[in-house]
Parts: sequence; C-alpha cells; structure tokens
Amino acid sequence: MLNIKDIRIELQGASIISDKVIEHIHEEKWLKIWVPKKYGGLGYRFEEGLKALFSWAETDGSFGWMLTLCAGANYFSRNIKPEVAELLFTNSKVCFGGSGMVGGTAERQKDNTYIINGSWNFATGAPHLTHFTLNAKITENGQTITDNNGNEMIHSFIVPKEQAKVIPNWKSMGMKASGTYSFIIENIVVNEEYSFVYDHFFTNDILDSIPFRVFADLTLLVNYLGIASHFIEEAECIRPQINFKSFENSVEKHLEKVLNIAREVENLLSDNREISAEKQNEIHTYGVNLIQQLSNQILTIYTQLGIRATETDSAVYQVFCDYFTAAMHSNFRPSAHDLDFSF
Repeated sequence: MLNIKDIRIELQGASIISDKVIEHIHEEKWLKIWVPKKYGGLGYRFEEGLKALFSWAETDGSFGWMLTLCAGANYFSRNIKPEVAELLFTNSKVCFGGSGMVGGTAERQKDNTYIINGSWNFATGAPHLTHFTLNAKITENGQTITDNNGNEMIHSFIVPKEQAKVIPNWKSMGMKASGTYSFIIENIVVNEEYSFVYDHFFTNDILDSIPFRVFADLTLLVNYLGIASHFIEEAECIRPQINFKSFENSVEKHLEKVLNIAREVENLLSDNREISAEKQNEIHTYGVNLIQQLSNQILTIYTQLGIRATETDSAVYQVFCDYFTAAMHSNFRPSAHDLDFSF
C-alpha cells in the first residue's frame, strides 16, 4: 500500500510512472472509477469521482493526469456492447487511452470489419495501456462517407496495444511521467463490435446523460485545482515566511464550487431535466475564467520563491512545469483575439 509521500518520491524527476505505482493503481481499481459495477468497476458518482481526481492531481501532476485521462477512456465501457465490455473488463488491469483527435481513416469492408490507418498524438498513459482508443473518418473505396447532414462520418475504435506502434516523442517541460506519446496504426483490421459512438450508450445510468463537454470541463478543472494545491504546499516549504492562506482558501472555495456544480448536474438529470446549452456555456466560461486567474496567481507566487524554485530537480519546479504544461490544453484556452497583450 503506497501513500501520497511514497508516490511523490517515486515520481520526483521520473520520466515514466513506475511499475510499483502502476501496480498500486490496479490494486485500488482507480482506472475503473467510471466503469459500471456490473463490469467490475467502482461505478463512482460524478461528485465522488471528481474528489478522487482532485486528490490524485494533488499527489502528483503526471499521476493525476494519467489517471484522469485513462479512467476517462475506460468510461467508454458504457459505449460498447455489453458482451464486449464484459470480455474486456474481466481483465483487472485493463487500461484504455488514446487521442481525441481524428487522425486517420477506417476503410469499411463488406464483412463488418474496418481497416484502420493513421497517426494520433497525445495519448496519455501510452506505456501502460492495454488498448488504444482512436477516432477515424469512415471511408469506402477510399472515399469519405458522410451522414444525412453532409458531415464526415466519424467512429471511435478500440485497438489492442500490440497492434499499435508507440512513438515516445513527449518533449514538454512538464507532465514528464504521464507517458503522453503518439501512436501509429497501419493496416489493422478491427471488427465493428470494437467500434463505438460517444453519445450512444448500452448502459442506463445518470452518468451516461452528463454532456461530454461538462464531463470534460469538470474533470480537467479538478486537476488544475489539485496541482495548484500541491504547488502551494511546495511553495510554503521554500518560503514559509510568506502567508499563502488566501490562495489555499481560494482553491478550497473553487473545489467546493466545482463539486456543487457536479451535484447540481446529477440532480437535474435525476429529475429527467436536460443540462441546457446555456448552463453548459456558463460552466465552461467559469472554467476559462478560473484557469486564467489561477495561472496568473501561480506565476505571481512563483516569482516570489527565489532562485531555489528554479532548480530543475526541485519539487516546486516540477509542479510548476506540470501545471503550465497542463494549462496548455486547448479546452480552457481563451481566444487570443479577446486578450490585450499591451504593457
């Protein structure tokens, strides 16, 4: 059994999450927080899962990011046929992960199979995956298939790790142990049963009804808040004479707000009410503004920590780099047209 201190020691300066930590993750079934209990998962409620994600991000940025993205990919257990889900998730160490981008094509065959080709970037947890998930354009005789509205038809697919070529090309300043690599698929045949569509579910649960945008927004927000909480903990070790209590209070306040939003979302869905587009936009705008404020405050605090905080083997430097690497995610990045760069 590993505690927070043990995990931080394992991941300080690491370029990969160690086997010891991965084994602990599987023992605790943390990759299965969103997997229904009938498939051997933990079946967490939304608020309960967000609390776990915050805690993991607070422990270590790479650790939390990998768990968030891979547990998020395991959520797709809800989108695949029950007999396939049961088959895949009987493996206690099953770990999905992949890319949200559309990076290739799936050539439809006459025998209910597809031939997958393409490359995809930013598959977090790549060294630890049992299956890669990917989005591909559906083609037939080399021509892109469109739906009734004229949009390109996109399906998601599940491919065993043995059929993917991993490209270890993560060179970012932070999240170094997250294993966020690219991968290539070449002429791999995938049965239609191993394809799925995001908004089509084979389970019947409140979690299925949460709009993907809201799910993504809140799961990422608790990661940023968790990393911020760890950052201020390390900052206090370097400059204990500075009072950072207001920052700590702000993190707690916003974490509680995120959890309240999650609770409200579940309550609305329990009453068979939809999460309106207006409500979704309100949640997203809150996230954009919060990350902008949080980033500014972390940068301000970092400049108060002195030269010791720039030592590349220090804990505070690692957390700082992890935060600003994660903050580059496009989800909450405001339009440059809305910013004033003058000074």
